[in-house]
Amino acid sequence: MSAAETTFEQAGRDEQPRRRADARRNHDRVFAAALEVFAEAGLQGTVPQVAERADVGKATVYRSYPTKEDLVEAVVRHRMAELERVTGPALDEAEPAHAFAAFVRALFAYLAQDRLLSEALADVRSAPCTGPLLDRLEELMAQARAAGEVRSDADRLDLRVVLCGMCLQLVGLAERDVARWRRYGELTLQALRP
Repeated sequence: MSAAETTFEQAGRDEQPRRRADARRNHDRVFAAALEVFAEAGLQGTVPQVAERADVGKATVYRSYPTKEDLVEAVVRHRMAELERVTGPALDEAEPAHAFAAFVRALFAYLAQDRLLSEALADVRSAPCTGPLLDRLEELMAQARAAGEVRSDADRLDLRVVLCGMCLQLVGLAERDVARWRRYGELTLQALRP
């Protein structure tokens, strides 16, 4: 092997870790941009918007996420984990009725800042990602119902229609005021009281 070939081969090996580091940085930039774009625009956000915000080409986005749906799913899963951390303190409430109410209040305050998650909660196609949240809400509601704090005939469908219906309307009205979202969280709770 000539000295030139050895130098070229060595340069290729040295560049691989740098390329991997660049790819990781690009992936992180794409994901951070996707969090922002979809929080602002919901499902109307586009891959070109994400690419522009991340300052990369669309192909860079598609290397990490082959479809927009893959990117949306990754963002929703991330937001769900974040939401669990934010709403976790509500589950520490001693009384079941208080835990349910605190959880709903925390949820509405959080959703005011995230259009995508608000839309995903109401979209049955997102059920694999959002189902655990609705399961948790249903469980808390059942405990509050057993304590006489929620109407005896309230079920998962009622919860979904009332809560998700409120969210969809607020998103449709482009409402971003946290106080207004909290108000509708309170109305959701009132709708489910005996």
